[in-house]
Amino acid sequence: MLALLVAVLSYLLGSLVTGVLYSRARGADILGRDLPGGSGTYRQFGRNAAILVTAGDILKGVLAALLARALIPEQTWIATLAVVLGHCYPLFFRFRGGGGIAPLMGALLVVAPLTLLGTLALGLALIPLYRATLQSRLNLNAVPFATAVAVPLGVLLSLRYGGLADLLAGSAAMAVRAAHLLAVPVAQGDKR
Repeated sequence: MLALLVAVLSYLLGSLVTGVLYSRARGADILGRDLPGGSGTYRQFGRNAAILVTAGDILKGVLAALLARALIPEQTWIATLAVVLGHCYPLFFRFRGGGGIAPLMGALLVVAPLTLLGTLALGLALIPLYRATLQSRLNLNAVPFATAVAVPLGVLLSLRYGGLADLLAGSAAMAVRAAHLLAVPVAQGDKR
């Protein structure tokens, strides 16, 4: 019963998509123009807004993991999965959310900080290299590419430093969202 409570609360927390809340507070709706995560917010509102939105989305993951750690400490992956799914498919915004990277980072920050730091370091190192070499040919944003390459390292790190179930649960939710974004044609001006 506690696991269900943690899942529902984490999903609802994830559904509070910071980018949508921020854009609507500014009198716009990012959902009509871009994805509501840090990257989309950066493109639409600039660096400071992106930092604020990313921090808010990371905080959701932190809060969900802390809730799980308090109530079901051996099953924090339930909160991680639910908060990332909530961010990707938010109940409050017609199931149109972001990619899930920031809430996963927040959950891992609580559950497995060394796994997160190693994965994040590789991802950040790959972004400029990818932009300089492959982005023009693959026509894929650098952040999803770096994430896809860094997650396998994260799995290896999690075997040593913990967080494997959380990393896999959050990554699975992100993979579903990525596949959905690739499969569903996006109308101009409506980036789901």
